[in-house]
Amino acid sequence: MPVAGIAPAPDGRQPAADLLVRNAKVFTADPDRPAARGVAIRDGRIVGIGDDHELGDLVGPATRVIDALGRRVVPGLNDSHVHVIRGGLNYVLELRWDGVRSLRHALAMLREQAGRTPKGQWIRVVGGWTAEQFAERRMPTVAELNAAAPDTPVFVLHLYQSALMNRAAVRAAGFDRSTPDPRGGQIVRGRDGEPNGVLLAAPSALVLYSTLAKAPTLDEADKRTSTRHFLRELNRFGLTSAVDAAGGFQNFPDNYATVTDLARTGELSLRIAYHLFPQTAGQEIADLTRWTETVRPEDGDEWLRLNGAGENLTWAAADFENFSEPRPELAADYENEFETAVRLLLEKGWGFRLHATYDETIRRDLAVFEKLAAEGLFPGSGRWLFDHAETVSDDSLDRIAALGGALSVQNRMSFQGAAFLDRYGREAASRTPPVRAMLDRGLTVAAGTDATRVSSYNPWVSLHWLVTGRTVGGTSLYPPGNLVDRETALALYTRGGARLTGEEDVKGVLKEGCLGDLAILTQDYLSVPEAAIPDIESVLTVVGGRIVYATAEYEGLDEPVPPVSPHWSPVAHFGGYQARPEGGASGVRQAEAMAEAAAESEQHRLWRVARGAAPDAAPPVLDACFTH
Repeated sequence: MPVAGIAPAPDGRQPAADLLVRNAKVFTADPDRPAARGVAIRDGRIVGIGDDHELGDLVGPATRVIDALGRRVVPGLNDSHVHVIRGGLNYVLELRWDGVRSLRHALAMLREQAGRTPKGQWIRVVGGWTAEQFAERRMPTVAELNAAAPDTPVFVLHLYQSALMNRAAVRAAGFDRSTPDPRGGQIVRGRDGEPNGVLLAAPSALVLYSTLAKAPTLDEADKRTSTRHFLRELNRFGLTSAVDAAGGFQNFPDNYATVTDLARTGELSLRIAYHLFPQTAGQEIADLTRWTETVRPEDGDEWLRLNGAGENLTWAAADFENFSEPRPELAADYENEFETAVRLLLEKGWGFRLHATYDETIRRDLAVFEKLAAEGLFPGSGRWLFDHAETVSDDSLDRIAALGGALSVQNRMSFQGAAFLDRYGREAASRTPPVRAMLDRGLTVAAGTDATRVSSYNPWVSLHWLVTGRTVGGTSLYPPGNLVDRETALALYTRGGARLTGEEDVKGVLKEGCLGDLAILTQDYLSVPEAAIPDIESVLTVVGGRIVYATAEYEGLDEPVPPVSPHWSPVAHFGGYQARPEGGASGVRQAEAMAEAAAESEQHRLWRVARGAAPDAAPPVLDACFTH
């Protein structure tokens, strides 16, 4: 790396830094010094912020000096609601369509993967995409899945709404004409009564997730490797922290063993604060009682720590977030068990987070809290928050503020905004969720993705949504009054998440004494055109002074990870998020991209013609102005 202008300090000065980033445009998020040119880190903490000449005394013979080459540096990002533990255990098994621009390309990936997937294994496309992102603006058909992979089971999850399975997957899942529909779900059948490969959440997604759970899992060694590669993938986008929201099919302590082992051996590359989520309806109070008697919030360290309970406390109190279906009606008496769970947590000093999509659910939960507050019990000593809160009302926001609560919002509308518009209309969608109204009340608000089974884990897609109010397909959802500026959005992704874990004094800002977590970006988030925000990545990510991800000029500086295993993994061949080619692509690559776009356009036209949605006449090949 170029190090001009930085020389080792003479003996007798303060101890040298382990790592120094110089020649950067540093956005510190510290109002006392909002901008700088360099950051120095020693023993995992920031020991200097300033211009290059101000940091010269911190350079010693062993200091690793990184020239940022004028790039933008930001505090490490913190996803306040992501299913990182569950995602890590499955990452290398999944074919990711995150970022894929055409269905044609997505099906080609699937066809290629079918050729290398061994007998007995499934191909799984699990979240991170929506039909809106494709040039064809449609989902694949079961017939296309059958053609792409006639013998290999294929399971394709689409949002919280549905899943598609080819014939091989229907057989592997054990579905036939006698299989009953599960409660809240539908196995769609053909005229002959046999399952046709379509599963519908109506409105519960349990049928989708329980079917996915029938697929083979990794052995313990490969779960470890898978988790390390998933964390590296998150580091790729500048993420240095995450708050794990637990979730279905994530049992404690069994499914936490991998991250616990990686923390013990110092191999985590992402700081994780995790939650505990009762898995079995009817057993929630027993689970919570057992956990509160054996572990406590903040057990662990700055790399892995328990943050509380949730995002469900009791199953009956959780609504479903499938905007293609009507809002679910929850049981009339769920408050009884819910109140018992909350009382138990308050007595033990635990905080919690609550999944709540609709204001109707939030109002009922708040009534329980207000009852406990009248008894002098709520909010107690733990932090608490609502997750999602897409349709929360102004009145409910006032009540949340009065009770000292917080909110974590995710860009689920990036992927489900069109479905919400179709069901509830533009006026309702214009404040779903009302981020600006939350901030105007002084509430603590943090941002995240809710990845990996619906939204993509790419935080820059979420930041683009916060700033522009647009879906991944370009649909505009929000008026200017419900948008935030870029610095505010970044604060939701840095300081916001730190507040939810009680770490705002050491995380989410670049200043002396804080954790040495930062990212050097491919493009300047604060100045690039809005349309370019989702394409931002990190070229170098630092967590606690460790270089955990490096590419471009810095390739090879990051810590090694073991090869992807198993060898046939989709991630080994395609990687994770499918990034758009950089603007500086070669002429050959640009020509290939043009040809692919033309092919996609023609395929989409023929598909529409076959369904009577377009005239059976190809558009002219040449512009009329070239025929004279």
